[in-house]
Amino acid sequence: MVTIMMGPEGSGKTKQLIATINNALKKESGSMVCIEKGHTLRFDVDHRVRLIDASEYSPGTYTFLKGFLSGLHAGNFDISHIFIDNLYKISQSKDPKETENFLDWCSVFSAENGVAFTITIAGDAAGAPEYITRYMD
Repeated sequence: MVTIMMGPEGSGKTKQLIATINNALKKESGSMVCIEKGHTLRFDVDHRVRLIDASEYSPGTYTFLKGFLSGLHAGNFDISHIFIDNLYKISQSKDPKETENFLDWCSVFSAENGVAFTITIAGDAAGAPEYITRYMD
């Protein structure tokens, strides 16, 4: 399952993500990972969630991000949920085709491995393309 939270900068996506993480901690039993760029969530995310600062690993492409997520899962098969805060900032790409391919890859990965994805994306939700809206609540 892939869920996207989309809204303009400053619209509260990160606060909504934190609430979703806290809710998932109450309902899910597996390991959880939250990937962000920087340390803005350090004091807001429960210590039971593995918080990863993506900038420490020099991401920059969706290909890298796919490999990174696959490696995380290979190292810990108990991961039940991966949260990604600000996909465009982490991937350093807003290319529509690359984004669509990545989201579709996440959907397949989720189905094959039982890992849920919750992803925030900065942008206007009302004008979001179909490849994003199909993953929005």
